[in-house]
Amino acid sequence: MRLPLPATLNAALLAALIPALTAVSAVSAQADETHPLHEVTVTEWKAVFGQIETRDLVPARARLGGTLDVVSISEGDRVEMGQPIGTISDRKLTLQLNAVDAQLAALQAQLENAQAELKRGEDLVERGVSTVQRLDALRTQVDVLTNQIEATRAERSVIEQQAADGTVLAPLSGVVLDVPVTTGAVIMPGEPVAMIGGGGFFLRLAVPERHAGFLREGAEILIGENGATRTGRLAKLYPQIQHGRVTADVEVEGLSEAFTGARVLVRLPVGEHAALLVHEDAVLTRMGLDFVAVEEDGRVTERAVVLGEPQDIEGEALIEVVSGLKPGDTIVQDYQPATNAGASDHE
Repeated sequence: MRLPLPATLNAALLAALIPALTAVSAVSAQADETHPLHEVTVTEWKAVFGQIETRDLVPARARLGGTLDVVSISEGDRVEMGQPIGTISDRKLTLQLNAVDAQLAALQAQLENAQAELKRGEDLVERGVSTVQRLDALRTQVDVLTNQIEATRAERSVIEQQAADGTVLAPLSGVVLDVPVTTGAVIMPGEPVAMIGGGGFFLRLAVPERHAGFLREGAEILIGENGATRTGRLAKLYPQIQHGRVTADVEVEGLSEAFTGARVLVRLPVGEHAALLVHEDAVLTRMGLDFVAVEEDGRVTERAVVLGEPQDIEGEALIEVVSGLKPGDTIVQDYQPATNAGASDHE
């Protein structure tokens, strides 16, 4: 059993140990890396949601009114420009073609008869039996019937083209987004049969108008949550503000094309501010409070700080200090505070 030391002896030991501990602390602080703190300009980011959309959205419209007989596509199918995707029929066109064919047959018979009359008239004129005026009339009749036949054939071509317009063609290469009609439906001219998106995929944003002045075409955009590695480019800003929001398009390589209209989190640069940044390993956290070691007059002290958002500057993990530090402070990197030695047991 150890006897308690006199109080005067304890005080003498403490007085001798304090300079030694101070020297050890100073040596430890000098061993740590130090650097001055400067203000840097950081970008302010605004998190918004963008929707995946196609660059071009074109309806495949019916050029002919009638009954939709065939629909050969459905949502999600990929089509090429000019590909038939549906067929519309109009029975009146068939009746018109039959009427024109009958008219052509009648005109052809009249032409053959007129040509025979002209042949006989030429023979009679050669023998001096008929007059030249009669021959000219026969020739005029043949010419009139020939022109009527040509006009009727042109009319038939128009009807055939109208029937051909019953084939609905894809206006561009892309993916079918919507088919609002079904087989057997009655279609009017100009009515959409399908909605086709093409020209590539991009993100469309609706940004609050208070941030419009900070947006610049060509600016780099972060895609996803904080620390996302994918980036995009602000490709286009639309001049019209609708419902207090500015519309913008962002180009992103490798954007998923599985779902059109899917929402993706996007971070936009909407401003800049001066900030004090320290390395994350310079922050000490104890009992819910954050501290940063600062060297002053050869001594290391720990200051309580309020931290802001983490920042990634050229691949270096930093964190913003909102309060507790000032420009010019000397930060001690990787500072490890000395632990207090346990007191001796007095029995």
